[in-house]
Parts: sequence; C-alpha cells; structure tokens
Amino acid sequence: MIRVEGAHFKDEHGRILLLRGVNLGGSSKVPARPNGATYNQAGFFDHRNVSFVGRPFPLEEASEHLKRLRSWGFTFVRLLVPWEAIEHAGPGLYDREYLDYLHEVVRAAGENGIRLFMDPHQDVWGRMSGGDGAPGWTFEAVGIDVTRLAETGAAIVHQVHGDPFPRMIWPTNYAKLAAATMFTLFFGGANFAPQIKVDGQSAQEFLQRHYIDAMKQVAMKLRGLSNVVGYDTLNEPSPGFIGCADLNAKSGPLWLGETPTGLQSMLLGAGYPQDVEMWDTRLSGARMVGKKRLNLQGARIWQGGRECIWKVHGVWDTDASGTPCLLRPDYFASLNGRRVSFGADFLRPFISRYAQEMRSVHPGAIVFIEGVPGESLPGVAFERLENCVHAAHWYDGLTLFTKNYSPFVTVDFASRNVVIGPWRVRKSLASQLCRIKDQAGRGDNGSPTLIGEVGIPYDMGAKRAYRTGDFSMQVAAMDASMRALEENLLSFTIWNYTSDNSNARGDQWNDEDLSIFSADQRTDPSDLNSGGRALSAVVRPYAMAVPGEPLRMSFDRRRRVFRLEFRDDPRVRAPTEVFVPGYQYPHGCRVRVSDGSYEMDEARQVLVYHHRLTATVHRLEVRPARGG
Repeated sequence: MIRVEGAHFKDEHGRILLLRGVNLGGSSKVPARPNGATYNQAGFFDHRNVSFVGRPFPLEEASEHLKRLRSWGFTFVRLLVPWEAIEHAGPGLYDREYLDYLHEVVRAAGENGIRLFMDPHQDVWGRMSGGDGAPGWTFEAVGIDVTRLAETGAAIVHQVHGDPFPRMIWPTNYAKLAAATMFTLFFGGANFAPQIKVDGQSAQEFLQRHYIDAMKQVAMKLRGLSNVVGYDTLNEPSPGFIGCADLNAKSGPLWLGETPTGLQSMLLGAGYPQDVEMWDTRLSGARMVGKKRLNLQGARIWQGGRECIWKVHGVWDTDASGTPCLLRPDYFASLNGRRVSFGADFLRPFISRYAQEMRSVHPGAIVFIEGVPGESLPGVAFERLENCVHAAHWYDGLTLFTKNYSPFVTVDFASRNVVIGPWRVRKSLASQLCRIKDQAGRGDNGSPTLIGEVGIPYDMGAKRAYRTGDFSMQVAAMDASMRALEENLLSFTIWNYTSDNSNARGDQWNDEDLSIFSADQRTDPSDLNSGGRALSAVVRPYAMAVPGEPLRMSFDRRRRVFRLEFRDDPRVRAPTEVFVPGYQYPHGCRVRVSDGSYEMDEARQVLVYHHRLTATVHRLEVRPARGG
C-alpha cells in the first residue's frame, strides 16, 4: 500500500517510499479510432465519433509493455485518461467500451506489480484548440464553432496548420481566445460570465459538473482494484483570462509566433482583422520580429450569429462608427472589489470539490494537486485538505524548448537567469527542484512532492540520433535531470512511455518526441531492453523503501556506483529495499554496507538490507563486480 504521512509516502511497515515511474502514454492524448495523431487531418472535426480504446496500447500488448516497465524499475504509473476519452459522444454519454478497456489495463498493471494514479490529462483545453483533454462539445455548449478556431487566430492547430508544425508552439494557445475563454468559464464562469447559461446552469457549473462526473465514472469502474492509489486534479490548469490586469497587454507562458493581446484575441474571434505581433524566443529572451495581419476574411468563431461572450458582458463594444473599443481592460482582475487570486478564489475551491466528490466513490484516495505551470502553488491549496500530494511538473526548460542539450548552459525560467558553467548548471537544476519541493512544506506539516512530469526530447539535433544510433546527447541530458531529482530525494513519473512512438512522428501529438521507448529502436523483440532510449540514464538504482529518513542518494552513471545514506527510525523493523537493475550490472555487483547484512532478490532485482539497531546512520554502496 501507499499512504501519505507528513511530507512522505509510506508503506504499511512505516518505511518511506521513493516512487519511480512513467506517464503512460504520450499518444493517449488522441483517439485510437480513427487515428487521431495530430498530423492526420482526416475526420478531425468529427469529434463525437471517436474511440480511445487501445490507448495507451492494445490489450494484447499490455503484458509486454508492463513487464518492460517493471524490469526497468518503474512500479508507479501516471495513467492518462483524457476527459474526451470518457465522454466524447456528448454530455452524459459515457463510452462504456473505453471504461471496460481501462479496467483491463489497470488490472494488468496490478498483476505486474505496478501501482498507479489516474491523470485526467489536458493541454490548452482540448484537441479542437490545439491540445487535448476536453470533448469538442464543450466548445459548442458555450456557442463556439470549432471549425473556425484556426482561421480566426483563436488557436494554432496541427491538424489545420499542417507540416512543418512550429517547434513547441502549442503552449501559446493558453493565451489565445479558445483556451483562455474555456478555462475562464470552467473556473470562473459564474463570476465573469453570469449571463451564459448551459442547461439552466452557469457555464462554470455545467463544465465542472461534467468533468467531475466523467472522472467519477472512472473511479466507479476501477473500484476494487487495489493498485489504484488516487487521482490527479487537472493536468497543468490555466487561469485563462482570470487575473489579467490589462487586456491591451500580451499574456501567457510563452511568446512565440502570433502573439495577440487579450483584446485582439476577442476581436479576431468576433470577425475583426488585427495586426498581431510576431515573436521569437531565444536564449537572450523573447523579442518581436514583425507583425502579421490575421483573419483577413472576417471569420467568426461564434455560432449562429451569437455575440462574443466578452462583448455580452461589457468587456468591449463598438462605438457609433462601428469601431471596436475596450471598455474594461481590467475586467478579469478584480472580484467583489478586491484583487482576484486565481489560486485562492478559483483553483482551491475546485480542488476541494473534486477531492470530496472523488472520495465519495473511492474513500481514502490520494489527490495529486497541480498548480499553474511555472507558478508557485499557493499554500491555500493544501489547507484543510488531507491525503494530498504536490504533483508539480519540471523540465530542463532550455533543453525542452530548443531540443538541444549542453552541460554548459541552462536557463532558470523562474528567475529568467541564464546559467553558465557545468557546476553552476548542475546546481541550478537541483535548486529549481528544491524550490518546488519547498512549496509543499516539510516534515509533519508538509505534503509529499511527486514530480508528475520530467523528461527530455529525444529528437534532438534534427533527429540525428535516429540516423547515427548515437544517443549520447540524450543520455547526458536525461542523466542531468535524474541527478537533480536524486539530489532532492524526489519521487517522479517520467514523461513519457509511448507504445506507438516512431522516429518519424514521435509521440503522435504536436510533433513531441519524449518517449523513453520506441519500436523504431527495437531490434530484438525478445529483449525487453530493446526499444529503450538512453537507458543508461533512465534505468538506475534507487532506494525503493527506507526504514527511516533518507539523507543522501546518488548514482554515478559513468562508474555505475550507487550510494545511499539514511537515518533509521527505530520503530520500523522492515528492511531497506534498493532496486539494482541488471541492465546496469549485467555481470553482478559488489555491495558494501556500514553495518548489518544484505541479500539479493535476483528475480525482483532488489537488494534487501537489514541494518543493525546499534547504529543510527547507515550507508550502502553498490558498484559493478570486479571484471564486470
């Protein structure tokens, strides 16, 4: 079992657990039937007639993939379950075939010793707005025509844009009209769009009610499967327009390509052509590189002549000459006469409601809480919420966005500082993770932190490794991230494992390619390691269960030396368990302990260490056998 106690995960013996696993999987963001890979335009707008059965893999392949993960030491999985997969056909119409399929995948994971939590995954709201997650009918319910999002600049969509799709452009959709409107309605529709009613309810209540009910369908289906630990709240939530102090200014996490202001987004959606700034982001920072006139044909995203939601609510209007003008630039910045706090006023109530309702079906479920990416999760998110985990995401941002790696330079995106020099880079990566861990607090007053996403792009350097077979850059990049995680003694789930990843199309979504497995690298189907990418950095020893407080843990990939130091808890009598992968030690290993005894469980690839109670601090070291 896994339980939460203070700032730690613990098992039934009271041992502190360090969890390692993967996100399963990258292509779960898109339908399996018809093929929903984002490069494929066919049938894209027929969003109600899809099926996610077969995501993350066909059932007949489940055993192979799950055994591979287990052999690599990954015993904890963040399983992607997009809202669209459950309720794509329409409000309240649940895909029972998918829920049956999901049950079988989770059951198979349990049979392979893998525990998991469910991730209702989304990016930039839904597939229609260039991401994944929410069903297409959610747009239609509030009057949006999904076929017009791309031409009005309301979203940049791979299926409409075609190839080549600009690298890492999709996050810019968070600041564009489609996603920004939907997130504003989801979290704050009752306050900011009270005139919009769907089925007699506020848009906020309609959307949240269907989202939570869809996830409750999952919980009810999986009830009784003991390897289901809990549920994520919502992947990488966005405030939309909430908190925007000036709609004449640009916003969003990334300025890249077409970058309209909030007002320009609204006017473009209402059919008014706009001269929009074009931006580029480089190591030196973001800079404007020109302007581009968008929506020359005056297309509108609003159905049947309906007005823009934000015009209806007096955010903007036209003057006597028909010229649009902004009336309330700070409309989304205040609530009841005070400065709005997205975390306290909107995210926290949603998390509380979600946790309560999910636990009505799955009592004792752990709730994995996410905040807005790149922002501190407010402490209020954890107040009065028990059995919760801080499930933030972290990437070496420069490597992710440039698809290149150098040990000599990185960027701390929180401080916007460029960091130069190998020692400083290593220190910066560890410090970034330390800050995230501190957000959840420490000791008895804190909550555990699990880094829900961490990983690297494998298509670095224009996919050079796929042509040469040299993955040394990827190995170095992944090792840097893993060492930073180990230095902070963090649990994590790597992004990602995609069963149908290919060198040509990556994870089948927006040209991302972060999977630690690809069939295109598999040369021997009988070998579970075949198909793995950068395994010398990915598959590493780690302390699975510690009868006390871990103090230090490290793995030197080049020398293949693992070290662990911990302070024992005299109340815990169960032994320490360390994963020792045969991949790193194919000819055996040498073990040195500060006291006590140990034995190897070869079948599980686990070193079992029995420390003596006469000492307080214990040390363990694993290195290759002589001549190995």
